[in-house]
Amino acid sequence: MVRTGDEPEPKTVDTGTTYVWRCESCGRDHVKNNPPCSRCHHHDLEKVEQTYADVERDLETPSWLEVAKPYLPVFVVVGLVFALFATGIVSPSIIPGIGAPSPPDAPGEGSEVAGLDLETAEAEIHAQLEAERDESRSYDGSLAAFAEYQNRVNVVVEYDGGQPDPVAPGEFGVECEGDLVGGPFVFEIDPTTYDDEADLASAVTAELLEALGDTATTGHDAEGVDLHVTPDGTIAVFYVAC
Repeated sequence: MVRTGDEPEPKTVDTGTTYVWRCESCGRDHVKNNPPCSRCHHHDLEKVEQTYADVERDLETPSWLEVAKPYLPVFVVVGLVFALFATGIVSPSIIPGIGAPSPPDAPGEGSEVAGLDLETAEAEIHAQLEAERDESRSYDGSLAAFAEYQNRVNVVVEYDGGQPDPVAPGEFGVECEGDLVGGPFVFEIDPTTYDDEADLASAVTAELLEALGDTATTGHDAEGVDLHVTPDGTIAVFYVAC
């Protein structure tokens, strides 16, 4: 702005000394003597003169570490959870909406019966079916997870009268160019009469070969199977191939 010669010189206004009320504990300045301190809740505030140095101190930008310090426990927990998921110790499926659907609770036994591990028996079934084939068929974890879900659904419907939510194979990561084949079976097999998982698998494999026919031995690249012992002691089997 250009001043003409007739305009008076601008003058500064002396506003006098400005005081603030400083917390004796943490040093936080307050414009009024209104304890407790808004930062640390200390009750003793000291009246001091506000200076330019005080203003400069108040305007200092805190470091990123000072800003992040209160949130460090949260960062540690998030990092730990991520590590558990990344290493596979914890499955993401425990979080609703993430991962494959968890199979419903079903009456009977889905993991062990009479000292026999059913998951081991399932692997034995695949191995024994492979021995009957001219071309190898892989055992697919996604198909096995889908088979487990479907098998438990059938047991729930049959023995509990429930109606679990329907699922699609794609929700388990199943990628199949054609239609899935197989289905549910209930075999009159008493697992308590077998000495080990291989013997139980032999009985189930024989029933599957008869029930599935050529589907069990030809025309597919991958398979999955699930065993569940029903409340009345029979074996519910869900077999699926792709």
